Amino acid sequence: MSQAITTLIFDLGGVLIDWDPRYLYRKLLDDETAIDDFLNQICTPDWNEQQDAGRSLEEATKSKVAEFPEKKALIEAYYGRWSEMLGGPIPGTVALLEELRRQQNYKLLALTNWSDETFPIAWERYSFLRYFEDILVSGREGLKKPDPAIYHLLLDRNDLAPPEALFIDDNARNVAAAKKIGLKTIHFTSPSGLKKALEEKGLLE
Repeated sequence: MSQAITTLIFDLGGVLIDWDPRYLYRKLLDDETAIDDFLNQICTPDWNEQQDAGRSLEEATKSKVAEFPEKKALIEAYYGRWSEMLGGPIPGTVALLEELRRQQNYKLLALTNWSDETFPIAWERYSFLRYFEDILVSGREGLKKPDPAIYHLLLDRNDLAPPEALFIDDNARNVAAAKKIGLKTIHFTSPSGLKKALEEKGLLE
């Protein structure tokens, strides 16, 4: 018999919080092609993930400006105007989180790849983050998904065995890593899909 789920672990960006650098760069660049070129060639996802793993925003910005001095203003805007990349909460998922909280059947945790320097902005903006008993922020720990160590850190910190927990993330790479260490998983694609998956697993009344 499989072990009963006691805990739900949510990713934040892309699951509960709408974050997209394009929200900012649509104000700064003329067209989508220019935006794509900038975000795919200069301030890339891989570059941003290094900040999620603990590199300082100042160091990241300086090194990128040194590489592309002609793009200085655009590069400095990435973290200088980072809050403009936040599109707001994802309402359907937040509603599910609120329902799970009302049911009080499961411990609620969060595991997020996020810079420790920008996370306080989200913390102040989104009151639903206080529903979680623990939030592990990658930039604070110097680890990031999909490194198995970050999942084990959250589990150890909350005295959990992997089969007791269900992990929800929109990134298939992170879901695969969680599954590999024994967590139950849901690959998030939409609030309605998540609702259906939770109902099918008997986790939502």
